[in-house]
Amino acid sequence: MPQLVFLPHAELCPDGAVIEAKVGETILDVALRSGINIEHACEKSCACTTCHVIVREGFDELEPSEELEDDMLDKAWGLEPESRLSCQAKVVDSDMVIDIPKYTINMVSENN
Repeated sequence: MPQLVFLPHAELCPDGAVIEAKVGETILDVALRSGINIEHACEKSCACTTCHVIVREGFDELEPSEELEDDMLDKAWGLEPESRLSCQAKVVDSDMVIDIPKYTINMVSENN
């Protein structure tokens, strides 16, 4: 099983986490089932950018993003070349290192 390494994030996973994932799961689903509550204001429908993550290692192994995801990512805070929406990026048979950005474009989080 591939492992997803979530880098430390001050609020969501202060110590970071290493989680076994199933091929075909989204990065967001792996995080949520492990208690890392990445915001997902559109309920995983690729209609916002609140679940934006940066895939520091393993990005090139992912299936390419589709046009709708690319359009959404253009609005994300802190966009980088390895940025993906975690609700759209599916785990492949390769380990990944995931960085959760400090901010989203939401003014208020629904999780607080």
